[in-house]
Formats: sequence, C-alpha cells, structure tokens
Amino acid sequence: MRPEARAAMAEATVPVGGRGDRQSDVVTAASAAVSGHDGSAAALPAVLADVPVAVLLIDQKSGSVTYANDAAIELAGDVRLPVDIDTWGAAVGLTDLAGAPLARTTGPLSLVAQGQPVTGEAVRLVPGRSTDAGRARDDDGRGDRLLWVTGFPLSQPGSTQQLSLVVFLEVEGIGGSGDAESELQALRERAVVATDIAFTITDPRQPGNPLVWVNPSFTRITGYSYEESVGRNCRFLQGPATDRAAVAEIRAALAAERALTVTLLNHRRDGTAFWNQLAISPVFDGEGELVSFVGIQTDVTERVRVEREREAALAAEQAARQEAESARAVAERAQADAERAQADAETAQARLALMAEATSSLIATLDVGDLLDRLATLCVPTLADWVVVTVVDELGEVREVASRDRELRLTQLRRYDAGHAMRLPPDSPSQRAITTSRSVLVERLPAQLDETIASPSAQEVAARLGAVSALSAPLVARRRTRGSITLVRTSPGRPFTPEDVGLVEDLARRAALVLDNVRLYQQEHAVADTLQRSLLPELPDIPGLRAAAHYVSASTAADVGGDFYDLLQLPDGSVGMVVGDVVGHDVAAAAAMGHLRGLIRACLWDAPDPHPSTVLTRVDRLVQGLRVASLATMTYLNAVPPATPGGPWRARVANAGHPPLLVRSPDGVVRPVDGVTGLLVGVDVDAERAVLEVELPAGSTVLGYTDGLVEMPGSDLDQGIAALVERLSATPVDASPRELCDAAVSAPLDGRDDVALIAVRFE
Repeated sequence: MRPEARAAMAEATVPVGGRGDRQSDVVTAASAAVSGHDGSAAALPAVLADVPVAVLLIDQKSGSVTYANDAAIELAGDVRLPVDIDTWGAAVGLTDLAGAPLARTTGPLSLVAQGQPVTGEAVRLVPGRSTDAGRARDDDGRGDRLLWVTGFPLSQPGSTQQLSLVVFLEVEGIGGSGDAESELQALRERAVVATDIAFTITDPRQPGNPLVWVNPSFTRITGYSYEESVGRNCRFLQGPATDRAAVAEIRAALAAERALTVTLLNHRRDGTAFWNQLAISPVFDGEGELVSFVGIQTDVTERVRVEREREAALAAEQAARQEAESARAVAERAQADAERAQADAETAQARLALMAEATSSLIATLDVGDLLDRLATLCVPTLADWVVVTVVDELGEVREVASRDRELRLTQLRRYDAGHAMRLPPDSPSQRAITTSRSVLVERLPAQLDETIASPSAQEVAARLGAVSALSAPLVARRRTRGSITLVRTSPGRPFTPEDVGLVEDLARRAALVLDNVRLYQQEHAVADTLQRSLLPELPDIPGLRAAAHYVSASTAADVGGDFYDLLQLPDGSVGMVVGDVVGHDVAAAAAMGHLRGLIRACLWDAPDPHPSTVLTRVDRLVQGLRVASLATMTYLNAVPPATPGGPWRARVANAGHPPLLVRSPDGVVRPVDGVTGLLVGVDVDAERAVLEVELPAGSTVLGYTDGLVEMPGSDLDQGIAALVERLSATPVDASPRELCDAAVSAPLDGRDDVALIAVRFE
C-alpha cells in the first residue's frame, strides 16, 4: 500500500483537506446508504478498505468516483477524487478486450454509474493508454493486464445518497490464445479464484433466504463445495458455541433490510471452528425492492486470538495487583500476630514490635528514597550500629544506596554511599547476598578489611566507625532479588548470631515486598500520567479569545479521571467550547473520556448542521452506536464572532444534564446560564435538547465546570453553584481567565469527584 494511501485512510475521521476529506465523507455516506439508516456504522467500505481487490464507490447523481480503496488507488495512482467515472477509467488505461476505450455509455463503468447492475465483464488495463492528467503510476513492465468487473447499486431509491459499488478482480496468466471466447471463459473462471475474500449472494424472495451463489474462496474457507452450499441458508455454518446474540443481530438486520458487520464463531465442514467477520449488504432493484443480500466473509481467527491474548495479559496484570493486596493483608495479619505474641517474652515483644513498626512505616510511602531511609532508621540503633541498604536493577547494577549510623555521622556515610555505589567487591557480604539470594552472616570480621570484601571507601568508613560483625540479607520479592540490607555492629561483646538471621530476613522480606509494590506503583503512575497528558488538550490560541483551564483528578491510584474540556475554532469561523463528565474516576473512565472527546471534536468539526442541539444528538447516536461510554453529561457553547470590531458575540448553548455555564459580564457580574437542560448522553438516541441564545458583550467571560467543583457534603447543587458565583464575583473586574480559575478552586474541594474547569474571555 502506498504511504499516501495509508495516510488518507488514517485521516478519514478527522478531515484535513485533499483526497482524505472526500473519502471520509463518502465512507460515512456510503455506510448510511448501504444500511438504509442514517448514522449506521461504516459496514461495507470499512470491510473492503484493505482487501486485495480494487473497489470503487460511484455517486449515481454525478456519475463520479467518490471513494477508492487501497487496491484501486494502486491501479489509478494519484487521481484526485471525486472524478468522473469515464475520466477515472481513462486515467487507469482501461479498454474492452478489443482495445476500445471504456469511456462510453454502454461500458460497464458507465452502466454501474447509471445504477444498473453488471454481473461480470472482462476489460483490459493497457500500459501507455492512461491519460497524463492527475496520474502518477509507474508501469511495472508486465504488459496488458486483464480485469473482471462486477457492480451493483447499493442505495434504495429516494435516499439522500445514490451509490453503486464496483469491484475489479485482476487475473494473471490469461491471454495470448487468440480465441476471444476461450479467453473470456478462462477469465471468468480465474476471476472468482483470484480473491481471498469469500463472496456470497442470498435470495430473500425464496423461503428461508437461501444461498444462490458462493465463490471458490467460500469453499476454501469453510470446506463446503458450491453444490453443498447453494440452496441452503448459511446457518449451517453455526454450531453449539456460536453466540446466540450475534445470530439474533443478524436476523434483525436481515428483517430490517439493513447492512451489518458482525464477528461470530462458525464451523468448517470438518468440524473445526473459526472466527468469521461477516459483512451483509442488501441489494435493491430499480423499483426499490429487495432482490438479494451480498455477504462478504473473512477468516479473522488470528485477530481474535491476539485480542484474547491481550485480555489474558490484562487478567495477569489484575492478578498481580491482587497479589500485592494479598501480600499487604498478610503483612497486616503478621502485625496483629506480633502484637498478640508480645506477652511471651520481653525480647520477643521488642522484635515483634519492630516488625509491626516496619510494616506500618514502610507501607506509608510510595517514594523509593524515602522508603530506604525509613528502613535504615528502623535498623539503627535497634538492630545494628550502622546499616547500608543497596538496591540493584535488572542487570545487577547498583542504583540506590541508603545508610545510617548510631551517631548520625552523615558525612562519613555519604562518602561510603558514593564509593559503595561505584563498586561492590564480589566477596563482600552485600554482593554475596544479592548473588545467592541467601543471607550472609559474618560473626567476626577481620581487624583489617581488604579489597576482596570491602571497597576502599568502605574500608575507610569501617576504620572510623568500627566493624566487628556483619549480617547481609537479600531483598527478595516475587522471586526476584532487588538488593540487600547489610547491618554492622561495632561492639565485640554483641556480635550477630544465627538467632538474629530470622529476624533480619523477616524484615528484609517485608521491605522487599513494599519496595516492589512501590516499583509497580511508579510504573503504573508513569503510564497514567502519560495517558492523562495525552487526553487533556492544550488550549489553542484563537484570535479574540483568552482562555485558561484547570483539572484535578479524584483517583488515588492514578491521576486520571473522566472529566474533560475542549476549545475549538471551527471551519465556519465560530468557536466551540465543551465541558463534560464521563461516569467513573479511574483509568477506564479516562479512556472512555478520550474516545468521547475524539467523537465530539469530529462532530463539531464536520457537522453538516452546526446547531448545538443537532450536534449533541449526533454525539448521542455515536456514543450509543459505538458503545464509547455508558453515561456522560456535557454542555456545548457555539459562539459567532461579532460582525463589527468591539461588538457582541452571539452564542448558542445546549445542555445534556450538565451544571449550567456561568457568564461573567465586563462589569464583574456573574450569572448562571439557566433555562436550558436536557437528557444525559447515552440515555436516548433520539433525544432533542433545547438551545438558548446568549449575547456576550466584548469582555465577557464564560466558565464551564464539572460537578466536582460545586458538590459539597450536606448541601445541594444549587448551593454549590451559588458559592462558586460568590467566589467569582469577589475577584477584580479585570481578572484574567487564569485568575478566575484560581478563584474557582480556592475553596476546599470534597475530593470525591474529578474537577474540570475552563474559562474563556471573548474580547
């Protein structure tokens, strides 16, 4: 596929000019025409976008090509769409078998453009016969190429879009026999074999809507021959594991004579199962009567397998989180056990108290440096005279070091930290504990440490602080060694003994688990931070406007949520401002918010009718049709610049169950935009919402916000809005949008819901 073709397909949902804009419009229009219901999903063009056969959509009213898939673009090169069908054929270099140009009213392309079906006709693609206008395809040196052309109308009479579909199947190895009839017959036989797509046709006028034709690819995919398939309803591909809901969806689409794309589990003749992506399109005759259904079937078993593997990976991640919670519960139970065992002995009581303190202290932080300092503080002076905690990465390289001594000689130990981080001798207790994942007890250290067990900086620190006995325990969590904790005692009468090993190992296990949980949290937090930054927009610079925004998430696990705002300068010169709230306060809500915001931007940018109520209804249909989010509230303001400089802006406001906008006039008076409300998005696909027209004098500021800013425990929403109006009214008259945002969030927030706020001044 050419890079420019992929770019055109990728930009189909956000038109930016050129061929991609036209194809996006046509794909949407074609989907509605195929299904018979405006706003349906792009069933047929979406399925055929990347198939290995060339596909065109023709507008019957203008007789022009309005959509070409990747294979058709490869045939024609850089022919800009839309283009007259005869011009397109000439650009490609198409002729009949005798070499005459196809640009005539009786040619197959012209017939399809007139709304007549073409069951199959052979044509030639002759190098050198193409026109130069708009053409950029290099000849591949293969000589004449034979194509098989089929086409039929897609739209019902009277519909807004009158479209026809044309399919070109290229067949190699035919020609040179000299017998035109034999050549044509061979072409017919090879054309149906040339594609990997399974085409089927059913006749709804016959009882049971049986198959009346299948191509060889259907036999290859299913194992059923032509004779075994024709005359039967294609439900024979179903089995006990086939989703009944998908079958019911197919039946409903057939009964409603509309297009459908669905993926369901089917079975081959030998009993093996495969996932089948089925696209069904109705075909109507010139009188608008349903004459057949065209089915396009694709084996998507591999894609379904990959999706299930991704689901399995997500389940594994959730299991890891549950494991972390389970480990935390185990630590808490251990703390309770330690408290009950304090009566056994004073020594045991002190040690168990240490474990309890370690658990509560270590789990109270999510910063690695702070965690290591807390661990070192727990060890000195209770367990040792000085301690060093070492953390290594996946390759065993030292990444973090923390230390502490009884006399708090920070200067000495900071020097030790620097030298220790540079090199761990292979026979040092720390390195041995990390390498073997076992504790290392040295009851009596040599009077003089040498380079085999201590680095030069460690030798110097040991000489200054003293070192008689050492005990190193590995930091092991989830079967991985994350580092070691090394305790040193300086008194000859108090060396480490084997009885101390169990206590230090218990402490090390708890510390390692918390350390690993912190590592997992930081990874998740980094992902969440990246996600949130990508979802929240940067406000654009729009002439005549000054804007500021503020966002606070209620989620404690990750700084993401479902509230959003947006500001756009639309193609007609007006300005659109949106603020909304998706149900939920987690990563899932943020993801749904990202999808919803993308739909809203597309609807605002490419709306055939910019009326706010129409825009929200269109968003509602897309949300429910694509299942982007369960429920959401939003309000949309569309403002038109003044006709003369310094004049007022004219704005229209529509609301879908969201708190009202606030307008701050140039003299500082703040008032809600009351009197306009409507159903939440996701409740009723046909909901129509009232629109309120507002005049905004130059210098007015409009503030949109979510309910987290005005909801307070023990008070209703109106009281919260009134308090917000009071805070904004107290600001100086010339307060900027940023200052108004700061004033809005100056009061303590409840913290149980996200807060999104946008302020726009209209100059």
